[in-house]
Amino acid sequence: MDFAFIVVLVVLLALVFDFTNGFHDTANAMATPIATGAMKPKVAVTVAAILNLVGAFLSTEVAKTVSGGIIREGEGGVQITPEVIFAGLIGAITWNLITWLRGLPSSSSHALFGGLIGAALVGIGTQSIDFAVVMSKVILPALLAPVIAGVVAFTATKIAYAITRRSVGPNERGGFRTGQIFTSSLVALAHGTNDAQKTMGVITLVLISGGFQTVGTGPQFWVIAVCAFAIAFGTYMGGWRIIRTMGSGLTEVKPAQGFAAESSTASTILASSHLGFALSTTQVASGSVIGSGLGRRGSSVRWNMVGKIMIGWLLTLPAAAAVGGVAALIASIGPTGVIIDAFLGAGVIIFIYVWSRRHRVGAGNAIEIDQAGKAVRGRKATAKARKAKQNA
Repeated sequence: MDFAFIVVLVVLLALVFDFTNGFHDTANAMATPIATGAMKPKVAVTVAAILNLVGAFLSTEVAKTVSGGIIREGEGGVQITPEVIFAGLIGAITWNLITWLRGLPSSSSHALFGGLIGAALVGIGTQSIDFAVVMSKVILPALLAPVIAGVVAFTATKIAYAITRRSVGPNERGGFRTGQIFTSSLVALAHGTNDAQKTMGVITLVLISGGFQTVGTGPQFWVIAVCAFAIAFGTYMGGWRIIRTMGSGLTEVKPAQGFAAESSTASTILASSHLGFALSTTQVASGSVIGSGLGRRGSSVRWNMVGKIMIGWLLTLPAAAAVGGVAALIASIGPTGVIIDAFLGAGVIIFIYVWSRRHRVGAGNAIEIDQAGKAVRGRKATAKARKAKQNA
C-alpha cells in the first residue's frame, strides 16, 4: 500500500474524529441556555458552530502538546507510523460514538489520548510515550479542572442569587437569561480554541511521521482550516442525546445557574488553552453544571447520573486505549491489516448510527427545551390580559 495513501487515509480519519468531537461536545456550551430557554435549539447549535470555527484559529498551544509531547517523535525519540495513528483514531472514534449513543458526556480528548497511547504501546512499545507529559498535561488537569470549575460555578451561583432578586416569573432574575447568550457563546469560542487543536495535533503528528513536515513544527494553516470546519460542522449537527443529559439530567438549570456554569467553564478552558493543557472541556462543563446545582438553594443534583458520568470518565482512557491497541495489533499485519481496520471501523460507525435511529433524539425531544420560557411568557400574557380586562 502506498505510504502517501496511508497518510491521506489517516488525515481523513482524523477529520472524522474531529466531526464526532464537535457533535459530542455541543452540549458543553449550549445545553444550559437551551434548557433555560435563553436560546432556541437550532440557533444555539448554529452559534456554537460559528464560534467553534473562529476559536480554532486563535491558538495552537494544545496542538503542539499533542503533536510533540505525548507521543515521542523524531531523532532521539520514536518514529511513530501513520498505521499506529490510524489505529489510535479508531479507538477514539469508537468510544466517542458509544458514549454518544448512551448520552454520556465523556471526554473526546481523553478518548483521543487513550486511543493513541494504546495503539503506540502495542505498535511500538512503552518508549513511545512521554509519561511525564501525560501526567502533567492530561491526567492532572483531568483531576483538577472539573473540581476547580465546579467550585467557581458554586461560588458564582451563590453570589448571583445573593445580589439579585427575582422579577416577573420564576426563571427571571437579574437578566441572566440574556447574559447566557454571551456566556454560552464564550464557551463555544473557548471549545474551539482547545478541542479543534487536538485533531490539528494528530494530523501534524502524522505529517511529521510521514516526513511531510519538520519535527518540532506546529500545524500548518491548511490543517488549522480543515480542522476548524470539521469540528464546526459536527457542532452544528447537535449531539442532542448529550444535550439532554447536560441540560436536564444532572440538575434543573435556572438562568442564573447557567450563567455561572458557563462563565466558569469558559474561563477554565481559555486558561488551559493558553497554558497548553489538553484538558477535557466535557469534564469542565459537567463540573460547572454540578457546582451550579449545588450553589442554588432548593436545587438537587441527580447523583445517580453523576455516578454514571464519572464511571464513563474513568473508563474513557483505558477503553479507548484497548480498542486502539487491538486496532494496532491488526494493523501490524501490514496493508491487509489496515484495510481490515478500516472495514471494522466503518462497520462500527454504521451499526451505532443504525441502532441510534431506533430511539431518535433531536432538537424537538432532547429536553423540555422551551417550556420554561413559554411558561414565563404565558404567565406574562395572562397577567396582561387580566389587567386589560379590568381596565375595560
